[in-house]
Amino acid sequence: MSRAPRLLVIAPHPDDEVLGAGGTIARFAKKGGEVTILTVAAHMPPLYTQAVHEQTVREAKKAHALMGVRESVFLDKPAVLLGQIPVSEFNGMILDVVKRAQPDVLLVPYYDRHIDHRLIFDACMVAARPVGAGKNIGVVAAYETLSETHWNAPHLEPNFTPSWVVDVTDFIDTKIAAMRCYESQIHPFPEPRSAEALRALALFRGSQAGFGYGEGFHVLRMGLGAESLVA
Repeated sequence: MSRAPRLLVIAPHPDDEVLGAGGTIARFAKKGGEVTILTVAAHMPPLYTQAVHEQTVREAKKAHALMGVRESVFLDKPAVLLGQIPVSEFNGMILDVVKRAQPDVLLVPYYDRHIDHRLIFDACMVAARPVGAGKNIGVVAAYETLSETHWNAPHLEPNFTPSWVVDVTDFIDTKIAAMRCYESQIHPFPEPRSAEALRALALFRGSQAGFGYGEGFHVLRMGLGAESLVA
């Protein structure tokens, strides 16, 4: 590859990218890759005040800088109201960013309890089809989001079972520090969106794969040549 590898992470809301893939983002950037974060929904009116919206965007930019993100894109669509956007228009918004970012790796939210996550997952699957802009994406994988993914109804809804674990042992502290940037979103333990819960999940995922700390992903499509694994 003549250019730096590119990672696009699609986050339903500010902080989802850190919860699900903060260590992987930091590792990818540290190794010389270019990272773009697309945040689709926002904590904004009518459900939140404009002040809350502005705060979460500031927090996101601070967290992204800490992880080494190259570009942060915010669509600023009101949270929980994404269903009011026509499907073709909504899918087009996601596809436009995929076309521009030209990712080699695309990380998307898992199809879980939050309606925004489900709608964005569906749009991501359209954008990631192996035609057009999606044809050159080598890996498409879904990440888990503490406080949502693990609240699916067992066996009635899809359960998150990682088929790929990234070793983030050297980046777990960066992940936790990035989450602490979200002062409006991080909660005290034993709430799931806490530093302790994040570290515990990473410890568990790492132990599943023989790492100190890991982040789990569900691979949706992988089209890499075998030589790509020799690195």
